[in-house]
Amino acid sequence: MARTADSWFQRLAPYRQAVNSRAYIELAITLLPFLALWAGIWALVQAGHYWALIGCIPAGGLLVRLFIIQHDCGHQSMFSSRRVNDWIGRLLGILTLTPYDHWKRHHALHHAGSGNLDRRGIGDDIITMTVEEYQAASRWSRFKYRLYRHPVVMFGLGPAYVFFLVNRLPFGSMKDGIKPWASTLLTNLGIAALYGLMIWLVGWKFFVMIQIPSVLVAATIGVWMFYVQHQFDETHWSRTGEWDREYAALRGSSYYDLPPVLMWITGNIGAHHIHHLSSKIPFYHLPKILKSHPELKTIGRLTFWKSLKCAELALWCEQTRRMVSFRMARAEAC
Repeated sequence: MARTADSWFQRLAPYRQAVNSRAYIELAITLLPFLALWAGIWALVQAGHYWALIGCIPAGGLLVRLFIIQHDCGHQSMFSSRRVNDWIGRLLGILTLTPYDHWKRHHALHHAGSGNLDRRGIGDDIITMTVEEYQAASRWSRFKYRLYRHPVVMFGLGPAYVFFLVNRLPFGSMKDGIKPWASTLLTNLGIAALYGLMIWLVGWKFFVMIQIPSVLVAATIGVWMFYVQHQFDETHWSRTGEWDREYAALRGSSYYDLPPVLMWITGNIGAHHIHHLSSKIPFYHLPKILKSHPELKTIGRLTFWKSLKCAELALWCEQTRRMVSFRMARAEAC
């Protein structure tokens, strides 16, 4: 491409403007359908139509979109007011089971070091080893890493573990003072109050049948989206000396080219390379950027079917500068 990452950052500046009316509309057309769908599922199941539980899938999708709104609030890009962003983000954190202020700090660290091999594991990154590190590790360490990267764990057990357990207590953030604990425990209180009210209204049986599957669907989609946004074949990693934030954003983040309905559900976060170039761009401006600058559609592009192959990628090969599978590493294909 003729333009550099730095010039792209400048060219994207006009899109870094929140439009409050649009933001409130996006919130309304996500939150209200979620509440209506939840109530509709409950009414049908209560009447004996258990097939309606399939509605937990779109309900989970709407929870993902609520998380994207919370995510943009964390970047102070959803609304023009910092206070509005923070309070809507905190309230949505009760629905998404994510302590907003604690998560916001970790996610900022992810953006600050994404693609930097010397800053892996900071923020909410997915743990990634290089081929050399894996080969030099002990047998026990290799076993733990392979277990962690196994699709059943990563996309099956992992999402439930993160949202139901890890997000409930900020272990690992002891040195950060009281703020992570305040954010997490206040969110937990909000969750307890909301869930208590829902159980009182519909009964624990219907609550468990609807809410838990909906959250699990959302969590699985969320983990998968975060995974393919950085864990793809031709992603970019480099050491601190040669690491460049803008280049890493553009080349180390994918463009997940999903069908329009899925793009809407996931809040256009598939245009992740643009998001990492400038996190202050609201998600509702991302389609406009892709339309105005179609050349961005060719960088790190993944279709849904192509993205499925990313699940086997587990190691970064510094020699070939690409992600490889355990099988490829064992065959010394990198």
